[in-house]
Amino acid sequence: MALDQSFAGRSYPPTEPYEVGREKIREFAEAVGDANPAYTDVEAAKALGHPDVIAPPTFVFAITFKAAGEVVADPLLGLDYSRVVHGDQKFAYSRPVRAGDRLTVTSTIETIRSMAGNDILDIRGEVHDQNGEHVVTAWTKLVARAAEEA
Repeated sequence: MALDQSFAGRSYPPTEPYEVGREKIREFAEAVGDANPAYTDVEAAKALGHPDVIAPPTFVFAITFKAAGEVVADPLLGLDYSRVVHGDQKFAYSRPVRAGDRLTVTSTIETIRSMAGNDILDIRGEVHDQNGEHVVTAWTKLVARAAEEA
């Protein structure tokens, strides 16, 4: 069953704040194998002009993908998550994510289209800090594979 195309443009309420911790940043940097000292050493981050350690660019994926879960779980959209694969991800930063940030994400369905029986859903996540300032925009592309014919 095709997704409801009228959902294009629909926004969902902001998430509860996610507090970014130094340890989470360190764990993520280690997991992705990035030894940049700005991710683990406060003094190294300050030497680069940051008030605290910063997160690797893809760190915010976990926060924005979780927020996109509200879109995925919307029963009126009609998305069968068992058929979904992650198609693409991109980010546009206003500034790096920093330890101590309290981030919220507002998810919006940008487009829904069908191609070769597959539904393609583009979700934009606008991430703001505790002061309401924009930090990053994340775009997630989800592909709902066509159901096999019986």
